[in-house]
Amino acid sequence: MHSGHPVDAATDGDVRGRLRHVYWLGGGSGAGKSTTARRLAERHGWRLYATDDAMHDHARRATPEEAPHLHAFTAMDMDERWVERTPKVMYETFHWFRGEGFGLIVEDLLRLPPETCVLVEGFRLLPHLVAPLLTTPRQAVWLLPTPDFREAAFQSRATPGEGFLHRTSDPATAAHNLAVRDALFTQHIEQETDRLHLPALRVDATLTEDALTERVSDVFGL
Repeated sequence: MHSGHPVDAATDGDVRGRLRHVYWLGGGSGAGKSTTARRLAERHGWRLYATDDAMHDHARRATPEEAPHLHAFTAMDMDERWVERTPKVMYETFHWFRGEGFGLIVEDLLRLPPETCVLVEGFRLLPHLVAPLLTTPRQAVWLLPTPDFREAAFQSRATPGEGFLHRTSDPATAAHNLAVRDALFTQHIEQETDRLHLPALRVDATLTEDALTERVSDVFGL
């Protein structure tokens, strides 16, 4: 298996079978993936694999040939990343949105003991990359936050004057660009799950954490 590229289940035929104990929770930023995944893992005694926690390690392991967008991004200063480019360009060139490093997620999962179910969560779980690894579509679900829900989620996490956007020269513009970029990504996830006939749940302000956890649990057939 090539470490930097998406796994092709057609050429690595046993991967799907080796991951039949894995459940996948993806979706847009600020959709409640981490909280929901933590609740389900604790409830069922599963191992939790948070892809956000692996990003630094995967960035270190990926070569420029395997992850050209990642290496271009790391060469930029903060204004180049978040202020000077349009949200559309930011979306189209963001390495994790392009699937760079997804093969490293799969490599990590294949190293884990198969006796315990694993719940993988994070925005890096692009539907077209996960689909070939599923024994059944009910192993995966994607959360689609509405703009209002996503904004409320980020506001609740924010600490005034702190965060990476405040390391730019124009935090307000950077925040706007990031919000529009993430909305484009959520729209893409919605279109892709629809095209591939994969489960997706819309998350809005009327949905409590308990209710969202139960809906994801229902998709997984728990």
